Formats: sequence, structure tokens, C-alpha cells
Amino acid sequence: MSYNIVLNMKTKSLVHFVVILILSSVWACVPLSKFEEMQKKSNTCSDELSRLKAEHERLSVSEKECASEKEQLLTEREKMIADSMKRHDQLRTMENDLNKLDRQYHDLQLAQENLTKGNARETTKLLSQLQTTQDDLQKREDQLKKLEYSLNEKKQNLDALTLELNSKNARMKELESVLHRKDSTVLALKTKVSDALLGFEKQGLTVQVRNGKVYVSLEEKLLFPSGKTDVNQSGVSALKKLAKVLEQNPDINITIEGHTDDVPYRTDAAIQDNWDLSVKRATAVVRILLQGTSIEPKRLTASGRGEFVPVDKAKTSAARQKNRRTEIILTPKLDEVLKLLENN
Repeated sequence: MSYNIVLNMKTKSLVHFVVILILSSVWACVPLSKFEEMQKKSNTCSDELSRLKAEHERLSVSEKECASEKEQLLTEREKMIADSMKRHDQLRTMENDLNKLDRQYHDLQLAQENLTKGNARETTKLLSQLQTTQDDLQKREDQLKKLEYSLNEKKQNLDALTLELNSKNARMKELESVLHRKDSTVLALKTKVSDALLGFEKQGLTVQVRNGKVYVSLEEKLLFPSGKTDVNQSGVSALKKLAKVLEQNPDINITIEGHTDDVPYRTDAAIQDNWDLSVKRATAVVRILLQGTSIEPKRLTASGRGEFVPVDKAKTSAARQKNRRTEIILTPKLDEVLKLLENN
């Protein structure tokens, strides 16, 4: 740093000297020999100036290299310090491990000495435990024999239960087969009834399967005038078509249910109330189904439900119209099912 300052001062002095020489040559008349001498000095100063500049550049490069080397040395120094600290920690860890190993070795020596001293006592103890184990083993063998005997008895019971279960499974399959035939019969019956009554579906008649039965529901407007028990002509036509299907299926039980709305019936000499109206309407349907057919009367059941089984509980005229209906419930006979249940 100080060398650069000195070099700069010398450079400035030479420049001033050269300037003074030039000014002197311009404004003053000097002898030629003096001028040549001064020119030689000027050339010498210029050479010195060039040399000093080159030296300055060389020193600058050297300074940068020294700074880089210094930085590299500092980095290496930091790494060496960190490595030294790491090795110091490793040394401490190894010393701790060595101390642990020393203590473990000491403990093992003590354990070996105690084992040697107590070997006789341990042998006696082991013999006692062996005798106890043999006694316990004998008890367990006795218990095992009892368990084997009990297991044989349970196996015999299980075999008997298996035979009974297989028998019940066979009966269950038979019952499922009967029920399947019954469901098939119900679906076939629904199809026949729907086909027979096809022209009445838009006049208040519906055919549905519910709970393994065929429900033929006829609204009041299709069968009866309001508050009356006499079946009108369109109702008679529908019932006659239905009667033909029932006549061809003798294994079907027939239940006719009359239903009314919740409006109290105005009592007269012929009908007392909604109960009476629903029963008489069901009876009127029964008579038409039997009239001129070979249907056995014992297959039919007439019942009145009054207003107590509505399909729509709303208190509106549309809901009451739905509730005023007659339902003909067709149920396949379950003789096979009942026999199977009785056998079970």
C-alpha cells in the first residue's frame, strides 16, 4: 500500500519535470547542447516512467494473487478448524464408548463370578422346576384325555346336527321351489288379468302385485254410482271379464274388499253407515262374479273395510276419490307350503 503511494508521487514529479522542460523549450532560448542534455533526461524520465508503470501493474497483479491466496488459506484454515472440532467430538465419543465397554466388561466379570458361585444353587433350583414341570405335564395329559373324550361326544352331536341341518336345507330348497312356483303363478295371473281387463285401465282400474298377491283395484266410478250398491253396466262388463280368468284358475282364492272415504254416510233405511256400504258393495261384486260361472263360492270372501284403510290420507276430494274403491285380492293356494311347514 505505501509502495503504491511512493510510486504515484514519483510519477507525478516526473510528469511535472517533463512539462517544465517542454515549457522551457518553448518560452526560453537555450543552447543546443543544453537542450540535448535536457532531452536526454526527458527520455530517461519517460523510460523510468514506463518501467515504473510496468512495475506498478506487476505489483498490482501480485497483490491480487496474494489476496486470493490469503482468502484460500483462510478457507482452508476454517475447514481445518471444523475438521479438528469434528475429530475432537469423535475422540470424545470414542472415549465414552470405551468407558462403557470397560464398565460392561467389569459387569460381565462380576456376573461370571456370581454365576460360578451360585451354580450349585441354580442346579438345585432347576431340578425342582423340572419336577414341577413334569407334575404339571402329567396333569395336562389327564386333562387332554378328558377333552378328547368330550370332543368325541361333541363330534357325534355335531354329526347328528349336520344330518338334521342337511335335512332342513333340503326342505328349505323344496320350500323355495314351491314359493318360486307360487311367484311365477302370481306373475302369470297378473298378466292374464291385465290382458283381460286391458280396456278398463283408463276407467279407474289398476292391477298390481303386492306381498305375493294380485290386487285388482276398481275405483267407485267404474263400479257404483255415488252412495249406491248396485253395480253399473261398465262395472258388470269388467267383472265378467275377470270372472272368466278366475274360472280358468281354480287354485286362486278370491277376497273382495269394499272401501269408502271418511265422509260419514247419510243413514237411510237400506244402508246404516260406511261399514255397511263397503260390505254391501263387496257382496254385490261377489254375486256378479258367481253369476253364470263355475267358480266355487267357497273360494270367495266378501269383506267391508269402511274408511279405515285409505290409500291417500289427505283431506282432499282427489284423495277421497282414490279411497272410494273395491279391491279384488287374488291369492294362490298355499297347500304345498303348508304341508312343508307342518312337516318341519
